Amino acid sequence: MAIPSDMKALLLTGGGYTRTPTGTVLEAMEPYLQPGSIGVPTPGPSQVLIKVNLASINPSDVMFIKGQYGQPRAKGQPAGFEGVGTVVAGGDEPYPKSLAGKRVAFATGVTNWGSWAEYAVAEAAVCIPLLDTVRDEDGAALIVNPLTAIAMFDIVKEAGEKAFIMTAGASQLCKLIAGLAKEEGYRPIVTVRRDEQIPLLKEIGAAHVLNEKAPDFKAALREVIKTEQPRIFLDAVTGPLASVIFDAMPKRARWIIYGRLDPDTTVIREPGQLIFQHKHIEGFWLVEWMRQFRDRRGPAIMEAQKRFSDGRWSTDVTAVLPLDEAMAKVPVELAKPNGKVFLKP
Repeated sequence: MAIPSDMKALLLTGGGYTRTPTGTVLEAMEPYLQPGSIGVPTPGPSQVLIKVNLASINPSDVMFIKGQYGQPRAKGQPAGFEGVGTVVAGGDEPYPKSLAGKRVAFATGVTNWGSWAEYAVAEAAVCIPLLDTVRDEDGAALIVNPLTAIAMFDIVKEAGEKAFIMTAGASQLCKLIAGLAKEEGYRPIVTVRRDEQIPLLKEIGAAHVLNEKAPDFKAALREVIKTEQPRIFLDAVTGPLASVIFDAMPKRARWIIYGRLDPDTTVIREPGQLIFQHKHIEGFWLVEWMRQFRDRRGPAIMEAQKRFSDGRWSTDVTAVLPLDEAMAKVPVELAKPNGKVFLKP
């Protein structure tokens, strides 16, 4: 196919990191992005050029465009970490060439050529050729949430105890983990902010669903923790909620932070617990997990594809927006609960 010289994209208006963090809510696109035209990138020797079919919007994308993520923005370059598309060109190395014409899930990583564009560049090594039975909606969200779900559930299983805690229980990621847990007899304790989310999460696999806004939340939390004795805490929120949960957990508890949805100060209520109760606080970043556990990566990718193919997993879709409608509609759609928003170039 003929590759144009220019393409439409959502371009970053800022570079580096922000000095004034503003939280995780995307109030508007304009301060951070602008629609524009940019030259179609040329892939390097180990890279491929992908014609984007669909691009996902993750919380990490929002943090990134606001300059609050763990890697710097490149002003004037397209945003977007993840997507699905067809490889239309490759570098000189054998593997990029072998992907030509294939539909792949991809992550843009540090290429600075994001997925919120008509074309994107990605390292061939992190592109995943997709089974025909995987929908574009699932392929565009195959890497960040599904692989994180498998990786973090591995942590739960290695801990050797059935109960564990998750915040942001209604998120796509937590739903995936709850499904894994249900199949293997584990007992997730999850927190939400709306009562209407409770029945669905119990159906998916949560053993306990607690509304963090309920007046009896702290009492209910302590009762559940006393009964279940969870020692793994998978936290996307931080802030006061996470502080309360970690404080109530038993000896040898591990607080694993993978997001910061709440910009409020996170307090360690009793630092002595780290000394005398052997509690630990650590972080999780999928990029590091993929580097550290290379042997697990391939099986995890195939497991995710099979789960999406046979219906055990499915990506909840809030909206699929054309690229030229993104500036006006993305913040509104992201504010809706329980599903993912996608961009279609």
